[in-house]
Amino acid sequence: MAVSDTDWPDSPLDAVEVAFAALICDPDPVRLDLDKLGGDSGLPGGVMALPELREWLLAHPRAYRGRDRVWRELVLRARLDGPAWVVVAAGMALPALRRCAGRLRVGWSGEAYDVDAEILTGFLTALRDRVDLSKPAPYASLCMAAWRAGYELRRRAGDSVPVEDVEHVIGPRTPTVPYGHPDLLVRRAVRLGLLDACDEQPYIDLRLGRRAIEPIAAAMGVRVDALRMRVRRIDERLARALASGLLTGVASAQAAADLAAIAKHRDRTRAGRAGTCRGNATSAAAAA
Repeated sequence: MAVSDTDWPDSPLDAVEVAFAALICDPDPVRLDLDKLGGDSGLPGGVMALPELREWLLAHPRAYRGRDRVWRELVLRARLDGPAWVVVAAGMALPALRRCAGRLRVGWSGEAYDVDAEILTGFLTALRDRVDLSKPAPYASLCMAAWRAGYELRRRAGDSVPVEDVEHVIGPRTPTVPYGHPDLLVRRAVRLGLLDACDEQPYIDLRLGRRAIEPIAAAMGVRVDALRMRVRRIDERLARALASGLLTGVASAQAAADLAAIAKHRDRTRAGRAGTCRGNATSAAAAA
């Protein structure tokens, strides 16, 4: 279904509905194979059209396991498989997004579309980065993120007060320990050998940028679980370094040497594992 510029609606949520309809119409509608989501999910089997799946989920509000399976798949595809699946995820969530918008518009004196846009932005931000697929109820987390974004717009509009003396409101500018942005501490941790240089940007993206882990793991060529474990170990090393003052103070020559030795050992271990994986892959290819 083609949509001209003149047919495009002004409401962001209506625009999602139009884009979603374009993806699910013939001759090549987007569908979801529910058999691949697991036989114990309670979902109906086979390949299902998305509007029917949306209606089924609405009609079965207690199908928690099935809903979680569907939404993990939708979030993962939105993060890895391109913009079409972002539209699909937003379209599947439209009933909940419209409910949020209806409640938040009550008593709102501004443009209704502003609330819609903020709700959709909150949903898409959580879809792209914020929802952790290792935790239960990803759909609930997405809807809550959408609600919070709309609610924050209402709160800001109600609490805004003109201020002439901005310096007085901001107060003193003396920085607190550790006197720097967190990413500077991460870079210092790299120099000390607390984490490898190749892990610096992924760690900053995940922990400071709160980006989604799946695209980062795919770009690094590692499994999501492996990257999640690696990041947890970095968390532990940084926590110990912060608690001991090593990361924010001056490292002694002996401490620096010890950290360098540990980093070298970690690098050799990782290289050995990579070599083993390559060797297994080569053997499997030869056998095939």
